[in-house]
Amino acid sequence: MIYDFGIKDAIDIFLVAALLYYIYRLMRESRSVNVFMGIMIFVVLWVIVSHVLEMRLLGSILDKLVSVGVIGLIILFQQDIRKFLENIGSHRHSMFISRLFAKDRGRRGENDPKKKEMIMPIVMACLAMSKRKEGALIVIERRDSLQEVMQTGERIDANISQRLIENIFFKNSPLHDGAMIISNHRIQSAGCILPVSHDLNIPKELGLRHRAALGTSQEYDSLAIVVSEETGGITVAINGEFKLRLSAEKLESILTAELFQDYE
Repeated sequence: MIYDFGIKDAIDIFLVAALLYYIYRLMRESRSVNVFMGIMIFVVLWVIVSHVLEMRLLGSILDKLVSVGVIGLIILFQQDIRKFLENIGSHRHSMFISRLFAKDRGRRGENDPKKKEMIMPIVMACLAMSKRKEGALIVIERRDSLQEVMQTGERIDANISQRLIENIFFKNSPLHDGAMIISNHRIQSAGCILPVSHDLNIPKELGLRHRAALGTSQEYDSLAIVVSEETGGITVAINGEFKLRLSAEKLESILTAELFQDYE
């Protein structure tokens, strides 16, 4: 029997492939890619035995294993499944829609005093620390709460100021090794511990601060700024991606475009 292959079948195959690739990326980030490959091999074997070769006895055994295995996988990968569902529900997957209006938002917010009060001290502090090659890691909350991360550090709850940011990341400061968390236009905590990304594609020259920044942007809807202690380079991690070697002007532009939409 000749199977009629239409446009709907092509779309079906494409969506399944996209879903599998997305799951593969999540598994790779959580260092469970070998388990994912093992599951895929088992699924292919099950399809061949049950639906292609129609081997009844072995097929029925594999059917039972699949039905029970689904529950086991949910228990085993509950954290990864939760992250998968959070990513689906996150607004970052519809960013292309909001970017259509980003230019208009930028024009409306160019002279907003609240925006400048928040962004300019951060930019100037990063520029000053970059020139002195002082390492820094600043995480700015967007739509996901960073309350859990804040609890790992020291409570600050202070206005955002260039001098305070520089003092916290001064090399002899007890809080300079951790991350600073900014939320609701205030410095909420410092010396915080962040989740570290295990992405194998991170360039070798980037250190632990960069991995922590990327990991936070992958797990939370947040923006992380890194000042490298080795090179003085300024980097932004957002939506699981790096923006490297930024000037002060470029950093201000990114903060304006990515943050102000959430504070309108």
